[in-house]
Amino acid sequence: MFGRKSSIMLILLLLVSLFVAGMWLISGLNLNFAQQAMTEQRQRQIADTFHANLARINTHHFLMQRNTAALARHAELLLRQQRLPGQSNLAELKHSVSATLADLTDVHGGSILFHPGSYRAEAFAVHAHRESSGWQVSSQPEAFSDQPWYRDIVQQLGRSSPAQRSFHWSAAYYKPEIEEVVISISTPLLDQQNRVAGLAVIDWEADEIIRLVSAVRVTPGTFAFLLDRENRNLSSLAESDTGPEAQHLLEKIIELQLQHPDHSSPPPAELLSQYPTSPMQSRTIEAEGAEYALFHAPTDAGMVFGIGIPQAEIDAVLAPMRTSNLRIVAVIVGVMLLLSGIILYLVANTLRQLNSLYTDALTGLPNREKLLQDLHRERPATLILLNIDAFREINDFYGSACGDQVIREVAAGLLDHLARTPLGGEAQLYHMHADEMAVLLPLPEHPAQFTRWLDSLHHCISTLSIQWQGQTIPLQATLGLAATDQSSNPPIGSQQLVPSANIAVKMARLQKLNYLIHDPAHGLRETYEQNLLWANRLRVALEEQRIVPWFQPILNLRTGRIDKYECLVRMLDENGDSIAPATFLPVARKIRLYRLITRCMVDQCFARFADSSQQFSLNLSCDDLLDEELSEYILQRLQDRALAQRVIFEILESEGIENYRQVRAFIDRAKALGCRIAIDDFGTGYSNFEHLMRLDVDLIKIDGSLIKRLHRDPTARVLAEGIVRFARELGLQTVAEFVHSEAVLKQVKELQIDFAQGAYIGMPAPTPDAAELYSTGQRR
Repeated sequence: MFGRKSSIMLILLLLVSLFVAGMWLISGLNLNFAQQAMTEQRQRQIADTFHANLARINTHHFLMQRNTAALARHAELLLRQQRLPGQSNLAELKHSVSATLADLTDVHGGSILFHPGSYRAEAFAVHAHRESSGWQVSSQPEAFSDQPWYRDIVQQLGRSSPAQRSFHWSAAYYKPEIEEVVISISTPLLDQQNRVAGLAVIDWEADEIIRLVSAVRVTPGTFAFLLDRENRNLSSLAESDTGPEAQHLLEKIIELQLQHPDHSSPPPAELLSQYPTSPMQSRTIEAEGAEYALFHAPTDAGMVFGIGIPQAEIDAVLAPMRTSNLRIVAVIVGVMLLLSGIILYLVANTLRQLNSLYTDALTGLPNREKLLQDLHRERPATLILLNIDAFREINDFYGSACGDQVIREVAAGLLDHLARTPLGGEAQLYHMHADEMAVLLPLPEHPAQFTRWLDSLHHCISTLSIQWQGQTIPLQATLGLAATDQSSNPPIGSQQLVPSANIAVKMARLQKLNYLIHDPAHGLRETYEQNLLWANRLRVALEEQRIVPWFQPILNLRTGRIDKYECLVRMLDENGDSIAPATFLPVARKIRLYRLITRCMVDQCFARFADSSQQFSLNLSCDDLLDEELSEYILQRLQDRALAQRVIFEILESEGIENYRQVRAFIDRAKALGCRIAIDDFGTGYSNFEHLMRLDVDLIKIDGSLIKRLHRDPTARVLAEGIVRFARELGLQTVAEFVHSEAVLKQVKELQIDFAQGAYIGMPAPTPDAAELYSTGQRR
């Protein structure tokens, strides 16, 4: 049982562990899925922010180019009108330049450069710059056409298609006169033949660009940058980042040469599905011990715009999810562990209870239920039942504590004895109940070993020395053995061992033997089976009112008339035939139906003689008189004094009377109501005369074993004569039973016995009238 219990607990622990591991795995998968989804969402957020800022920068650049183009159109208009003589055209151009630039807030200045031969024979320039008083415009010939920077710009722009205006963005440079960084945007001036006739240039202050870039925010640690064509930074990492860390990050970014996209990686695939034409590139950089995710793309002006986000801040959005998920997992695992603990406790408690169902609490031995379970295996076996003799007396005299101690020491002694026998390893001891032990052994090779086993166990019990409060308690035991035997008729299987061994113990006690081996040939099991059948028949008969009285006439020898009847119980079978009481009354005593039969007889007999003047007698056993409920019921039914004066109670089994006080109490109350008392079967025991002295009786029914031999046994006559003389001296009437012949009746009359009953007088009949007619006819 312990091994099975351990296996169950181990399996439950394994299931709990698997469940916890499964919960952890599912939580991990769920976390990974959530992290992936959140990462994708975060990347989309970054991409949206990046492209929104890139679009804003490109829009700003577009406006810068459009305004530069507007300035160029004024110059081209001048070229187209140069065929008109006079100074008014130049003055109009200066006015147009001043008006165009005045509408722009982030412009430092602008210029229109005419190539030699386009406007005039020499190179000619119109300049405008912002002063505190307003825009100042000047024009003058300049020798700029031979400058390298001019030729490079014109050469680059000249390669563009005339159908689409092209622009040249200069690198950011510092202008000392204004102490600001500017970017110059140039676009070609085209004559009527679409030839480059010069340049329109606007110097844009870099502050607005820096503001646009520095205002980009994704996370608190995000920075943005804008690199010009010369790989120079046009913006700080943030509006307040001016420390060494920011400078170090700028140096790292400049070293990357982001104008060359071959060194970068494409954006994640999930972003390509959302921005299929995105020029964005990504890479990872490390600076100052921190890791940054870098996203960048070229602007329409040929610059590089980018943002950098600390990887820790990207992952930080997942931290609450991880923490929350871990908390959920911890709570679930905690709850499951708690529930598992409760379940394990309940299972362990259930297993302990199941174990207690098969274990005797007093001795720790397997109990009767465990024995019956073991016998279900249907294997050859031998069972010995051991009952301690006089154990009830030990319990009553010394107390239950002593009885428990006796059981424990007997169990310990038997265990020690079995361990020292050759079959100790195969023998199993059980405590059945109270003083009964059982030993289950394998079937021996030869039945002769049965006797050796029984002698050994009996000797073990009888030699046990049990001390209680300084006194030695001697023990004896009665043993019964039963063994499986498939060849017997009927065969004995393991299921029949317990009842068979129990029968052997009972028979050993009846025969005053130390032990007895059950023999199927004795038919004891068949007797028990018949008793069970009769018990069922008796219950059904009581329910169907087939327990009835029959009446045997009693002859008054002085008057020669029938003046009383003895009421005898009969059971009618299903066909209405009567069954003698000797068949069912012993069974009724064993199953405690005897009192119901007595009550049934009282009710029917009282009803039968309620309207009659004849006397009638009822048999009451000692058990009936000691049953307070039944005796009280009988006395309540005798409240009709006319009926009570005709009732005679015959006390049966007077030899077994032990509680004279209670029996005498019933007799006194019954006689007070007018009833008479008779002692049945007088003369069969030594204590009959004591009953006459202690019980107030009125009649003596002389035992039939004396009466039926009066005509042929002088000794029986002498004894009967003495009883009659003794009764006459006490003033008691006598009744002779078993008067079965005329010769016996003659002797009864000669002895001057008062009444006679028996087969010669009349056999019992279902009604008093029938009994009287039968007796009259028989005597004739």
